[in-house]
Amino acid sequence: MKHFITLFCAAFLLNSCNSNSQSKTLSKTSIDPEPYAKIISAESLKKKLYTYASDEFEGRGTGEPGQKKAVEFLKNFYIANEIPSPLGEGNYFQKVPSSFLPTGTKDSENVLAYIKGSEKPDEILVISAHLDHIGVSSNGDINNGADDDGSGTVAILEIAKAFKAAEKAGHGPKRTILFLHVTAEEIGLQGSKYYTDVEPIFPLKNTVTDLNIDMIGRVDDKHKNGKNYLYLIGSDKLSKELHDVSEAVNNKYVNLDLDYTYNDDNDPNRFYYRSDHYNFAKNNIPVIFYFNGTHDDYHRPSDTPDKINYEFLETRARLVFYTAWELANRENRVKLD
Repeated sequence: MKHFITLFCAAFLLNSCNSNSQSKTLSKTSIDPEPYAKIISAESLKKKLYTYASDEFEGRGTGEPGQKKAVEFLKNFYIANEIPSPLGEGNYFQKVPSSFLPTGTKDSENVLAYIKGSEKPDEILVISAHLDHIGVSSNGDINNGADDDGSGTVAILEIAKAFKAAEKAGHGPKRTILFLHVTAEEIGLQGSKYYTDVEPIFPLKNTVTDLNIDMIGRVDDKHKNGKNYLYLIGSDKLSKELHDVSEAVNNKYVNLDLDYTYNDDNDPNRFYYRSDHYNFAKNNIPVIFYFNGTHDDYHRPSDTPDKINYEFLETRARLVFYTAWELANRENRVKLD
């Protein structure tokens, strides 16, 4: 019994220390983000993804007719939800010319929408995902790209809707949030490179973080039959504070199993360099890359919306929302190490 009491006291002290550490890491706010996070629902994500990853969009190949339908879908969503574009005058498209893209690729476009910050409008938090996929195979099969990256795309739409609801209730973010859907990821991260290297709509020096979502709708073999999880990559590469904030947010709100396997500098997959966050990271902007890992349907016609775990997708999207809420509303931007 004495041994049990000792263990109990030790556990109590450990939990108390963790709680105190978490309270120091997260900002103190009287506004509870949970009612807005609940706007992000599995049902709504599923409805959007069954449209976005349908045959109608023809695999969203960069510059192709299906990709043009995809960007119109995104634009119409933002218009319907009264979320404006920083480009002004109802223009949601940042043109990425064919001259910038690999030979033979037609003109394409990034899609931009934003919610202006109420107190620090010149500081920008970016939430990104790529809108394209690999199009139609030579045999005519359509690569729908439900997970890659339809899952990240619809997650951003739901996150934007949640932030808009908060703004309408008088609780808009203190910092500006840019919802950035980039094209041409599948052919070399070209859309995000165009934004960062050629035409950053907001100065990169004012960009506090990029939260990049690329494949968050499936479960890989390592985590089959386990609890909800997510791989996080890059959270501690440029800012230890960003990593600590991310961990504290997860512990407070959703308690996912965060897996850092692919964050290892020696990881042979080199995923840190393989999605759109990297074009921000190379410019010394702290990043987090959210990823569910690979699966047998990766870059195949079988990556379809019926294989998505929508309950997991809902919680994962809420994690990004809560993290964005904290980063957009804390007193100071996260420090660059």
